[in-house]
Amino acid sequence: MLYFARWKITLIVLVILAGAISTLPNFLSQATLDALPDWFPKRQIVLGLDLQGGAYLLYEVDRTDYIQKRLKTLEGDIRHRLREDQRIGYTGLGVQGQGVQVRIRDLSRLEDARTRLADLVNPLVTSVFGGQAVDEFQIDVADDGLIRFSFTDAGLTQRINSVVQQSIETIRLRLDEFGTTEPSIQRQGDDRILVEAPGEGDPERLKDLVGQTAQLTFHMVDQSMSPQQAVSSRPPAGTVVLYSADDPPVPYLLDEAPLLSGEDLTDAQVAFDSRTNEPVVNFRFNTSGARTFSVVTQRNVGRPFAIVLDNEVVSAPVIREPITGGSGQISGNFTVESANDLAVLLRAGALPAKLTVVEERSIGPGLGQDSVDAGRLASFIGAALVVVFMILAYGRFGLIADLALCANVLMIFGALTFLQATLTLPGIAGIVLTIGMAVDANVLIFERIREEARAGRSAISAIDAGYSRALGTILDANITTLIAALILFQLGSGPIRGFAVTLAIGIFTTVFSAFTVSRLLVALWVRWKRPSHLTI
Repeated sequence: MLYFARWKITLIVLVILAGAISTLPNFLSQATLDALPDWFPKRQIVLGLDLQGGAYLLYEVDRTDYIQKRLKTLEGDIRHRLREDQRIGYTGLGVQGQGVQVRIRDLSRLEDARTRLADLVNPLVTSVFGGQAVDEFQIDVADDGLIRFSFTDAGLTQRINSVVQQSIETIRLRLDEFGTTEPSIQRQGDDRILVEAPGEGDPERLKDLVGQTAQLTFHMVDQSMSPQQAVSSRPPAGTVVLYSADDPPVPYLLDEAPLLSGEDLTDAQVAFDSRTNEPVVNFRFNTSGARTFSVVTQRNVGRPFAIVLDNEVVSAPVIREPITGGSGQISGNFTVESANDLAVLLRAGALPAKLTVVEERSIGPGLGQDSVDAGRLASFIGAALVVVFMILAYGRFGLIADLALCANVLMIFGALTFLQATLTLPGIAGIVLTIGMAVDANVLIFERIREEARAGRSAISAIDAGYSRALGTILDANITTLIAALILFQLGSGPIRGFAVTLAIGIFTTVFSAFTVSRLLVALWVRWKRPSHLTI
């Protein structure tokens, strides 16, 4: 146990040196890091929300909004199916409560209608491994010709689950485009999403960016009557009145069915209008979208069409000539910032449902700095007490344990920096706990060495037996703690995960420092002093 080949010594030194080099940038200013060569590590530990401040937002999926959108889509699907070849006459098609109903006029064609609409129950696969599908809707057909679709409980649950997962991915894309460092996006419960953005200095802008649905659609402007007439009376069938974001808002009468949607976009970038020098957003369609846009603009030269974002008309330009290049421009009263935010939203895609903020917190950098200072002070006090205790209790062996502890802390911070793991206040607590666990392993070893020495073994034999016989106990304790850390990481969220990460890293570095670093130092001391009698 006390013999180390040269390659082992070299490897141990290199591991400790790598930890020290990875940790070093955390003690340097950004200006100093920029001046260093490119090959030198420049990454610093990412501080969590509680250490550097930032924004904490808890969102809830608006079930009512999603249900209404889904039912409107189902209404359109029913209309399309009944109007197919050999049209089936119907009346009263519309959303009623949490369902869609329609009445078939000719009862002799009721079975035909049932057959056409049967697959709109939409079977949903419940897992990636397949299994029995559940129907999203149930269909009820009455003898008087009334057909009603309504959500099944299992189907609605599955749909909401998909909405939450899709929303998480969309939010992550938006924050990546926005440039937020190490955002935390997690699901909470059945229909809630937690967003933490450490270091974010503009929570309101972040909230607007995350929570905006960003449903982009393109509609032709209906010119059969003026928008004012449509507002005062009933708009024609198949049209809808939407307003602009101006103050006061301007009404527009639009075809209800969109020509294109944001799903047909492939890119959106901020640019400046060559005539007015105002910020605009240039967008580009995919192949099918570009083809549709080209046909629409060729057939409607001289007519206005509207660009609608979340049921608000952003702009309504007139088609001067066919647009065949598959690209377009959104103009309005944009600032550079608002144009950039819109481009980010369009690139990331629309949220499948509206998100409502149910909890919002903004943590200032001053409070975060107080947490850093408190954590640093607690760490220093805890480490100092451990160092003093080990020296008083075990003398030179305690000093060796303290040197191994320093190497352990360097490796922990080096690993956190290299992995870019987020350090939180509970994470600091995990490091302090690791310091205690690290010397605990040495305590077990040294007490075992004491017992072997009292039993009459020689110095070298007692040391060798102490390390070899304490190994099983230390591994058992650390593996048990590692399992607990993995469970905390898997089931926990936010700060709990931060604690689990530092604890897990600390377990690996503790075992390494106890059985390689401290043993190497003890072996070097034995080789140098050649003790015949052991006092510990």
